[in-house]
Amino acid sequence: MSGHLAVVGLGPGDARWLTPEADAALARAEALYGYAGYLDRIPSRPGQARHPSDNHEEAARAAASLHAAAAGAEVAIVTGGDPGVFAIAAAVCAEIEAGPESFRQLEVTITPGISAMLAVAARAGAPLANDFCAISLSDNLKPWELVERRLKAAAGAGFVIALYNPASRARPWQLGRALDVLRQSLPAETPVVFGRAVGRPDESVAVRTLATAEPAGADMATLVIVGSPETRVIARPDGPPLVYTPRAAHSVDP
Repeated sequence: MSGHLAVVGLGPGDARWLTPEADAALARAEALYGYAGYLDRIPSRPGQARHPSDNHEEAARAAASLHAAAAGAEVAIVTGGDPGVFAIAAAVCAEIEAGPESFRQLEVTITPGISAMLAVAARAGAPLANDFCAISLSDNLKPWELVERRLKAAAGAGFVIALYNPASRARPWQLGRALDVLRQSLPAETPVVFGRAVGRPDESVAVRTLATAEPAGADMATLVIVGSPETRVIARPDGPPLVYTPRAAHSVDP
């Protein structure tokens, strides 16, 4: 008997940003798997088992959820934001590829969620209105040299850049180094948006320039958006500034 695995994005944290599809998938599940911090966001339901695990145990968590579904259970594995953006969906796919045939026979649905970059962009204005990319500053799964190469390429091509995983206690230096790399290609006045815990009670959003941007205070709950040379800031006397990137773009010097 084969069950079902739902890979569910919880969004940034505010219940208003949990999609109806995601909420329905959570309600159907007999068992929930996920990082403990994400499971804590989900209201308890009678008879629903929870299997929390550490944030660094993605592969094991994905495999455990697949084994439970293959045994016939209705299972949901959860993540913050969108499951396909630097999150658990890739780990589930990798376990299906490497695992037993029973994994391939499972019904697997991936339910999207609002990603951190979309939540922060909405708070700031419209910085992602033109071409943009997302880069994780974590070097746990790729060499730092590759991160720098991608930063230089994205800045040189005129992309707005959303920086995920900017700093942690084990990696306190990456964001500072990334900002230094970007300063080599971008104007000093380029807007930089720091969005921390957007959608949660301790939310904060700050707009800086590339010249004044400092890594202090950024952590794994922070998403940083670095504008392109086209990105603008509209000062408002009675409200926070609006940061936006015009939809029309000019050519970029090589």
